[in-house]
Amino acid sequence: MARITGVDLPKNKRIEIALTYLYGIGNTTSKKILSEAEIDPNTRTQNLTEAQIAKIRKILDKDYKVEGDLRKEVSMDIKRLMDIGTYRGLRHRKGLPVRGQRTHTNARTRKGPRKTVSVRKKEV
Repeated sequence: MARITGVDLPKNKRIEIALTYLYGIGNTTSKKILSEAEIDPNTRTQNLTEAQIAKIRKILDKDYKVEGDLRKEVSMDIKRLMDIGTYRGLRHRKGLPVRGQRTHTNARTRKGPRKTVSVRKKEV
C-alpha cells in the first residue's frame, strides 16, 4: 500500500485516480505529477515500485503544497479575512454563503438544518 504525505492511497485504483485522494490534488495536477515522474497513469497503485513512489513523494515535496500545509494555509486565509472584517470574513463568521448565493431559500449547507418556529395556540 502506497502511503504518501500521511494518506494511504487505495490499492486497486489507477494511480491517476488514487493521487486525487490527497487534499489539494485533482485530476489535472495528478496527470502533471505522473508525466513529470514518467509513470504510466493506468498503473495500479499496488503495482508501483518503491522507486516510483519515492519519485512521486519527491515531486510533491518540491512543487506542491498538499494535505496539512494546504489545510493550514486555507484556514489561516479565512481567519485573516475574519480578523480584518471584510465582507467575506463576516459571511464566514456568520456561517452564511460567501460567494453571493441567495439565502432566502436554499443555503441549507451553510446555514444547517431549518429552525422551526413553534405556533402558539389561541386562548379562548
